[in-house]
Amino acid sequence: MMEIRTPKTHKAKRVLEKRAPKLVENGKKTLILHGTKTSATLSAVLMELYRLKKGGAIKYSRRNENIRPFESGGETSLEFFSLKTDCSIFAYGSHTKKRPDNLVLGRMYDHHVYDLIEVGIENFKSLLSFSYDKKIAPHEGSKPFICFTGEGFENVPELKQLKEVLTDLFRGEVVDNLNLTGLDRAYICSAISPTKVFLTHCAIKLKKSGTIVPRIELVEVGPSMDLVIRRNRLPNEGLRKEAMKSSKDKPKKKVKNVDQNDVLGKRGRIYIPEQEVGKNPLPDKSKGVKRERREGKLKKNKEEGSASKKLKGSE
Repeated sequence: MMEIRTPKTHKAKRVLEKRAPKLVENGKKTLILHGTKTSATLSAVLMELYRLKKGGAIKYSRRNENIRPFESGGETSLEFFSLKTDCSIFAYGSHTKKRPDNLVLGRMYDHHVYDLIEVGIENFKSLLSFSYDKKIAPHEGSKPFICFTGEGFENVPELKQLKEVLTDLFRGEVVDNLNLTGLDRAYICSAISPTKVFLTHCAIKLKKSGTIVPRIELVEVGPSMDLVIRRNRLPNEGLRKEAMKSSKDKPKKKVKNVDQNDVLGKRGRIYIPEQEVGKNPLPDKSKGVKRERREGKLKKNKEEGSASKKLKGSE
């Protein structure tokens, strides 16, 4: 039987609570891995991805001989690293004679491989090969603008899958509101052909336009590369439905006799039963009545005594 291990410390409990499923998930972390052999170009690509995703990525520099994403049994180590680091996206680089400068991008569901897409790197230019004003350099952890140009991203299945993977890779944490001044970078993806995509990273400059909406200028800051699609693997329909399933928020229980008003705020209504005053018994004040009678009798006796004395004196 499989042993179920429970956390014994508060720290372990907090870690498990962070990894537990939530209605609003945390930002997806990226796992960056090296294969058995990597070229200088591919090592530079993996390092540039790590710099772009700094704060939301984990990079392992050791070679991994047991990872073969497209082969059966070659996903075990990959799923182990995903569970260990709590990463839901991975980038795996390898270099062989048959597939030079090979980059495998994939997504995980419940720490198991969800889908895979393999691309070849061509015409790579690193961040250091671009000259620009360092004042406009994007800040670490800033929210990016992602642009996909070309009909292929809507018609070609491989490009549609690549669009989904790149969106999950670069978008970071999902937010409801965004400050326009914090939007300082953009990823431009252009479909050159059904199997080739040009990817570049640009900085955004906001300039005055005479209106409320500023004018945007793009300055290429790198890296840039061509992604040539080689192999891909889509999830089966059952796994896709399970992964896309979302829990519906339970409606809040209505509180009776309470309503909300923007002006008056929270208001409540109180129901009081009808007051039948005629049928209600009067309180018992017999002690007070007896005291008043007693005091009345004493006063009357005093008055009669004083009157009898006056009559005797007159006689």
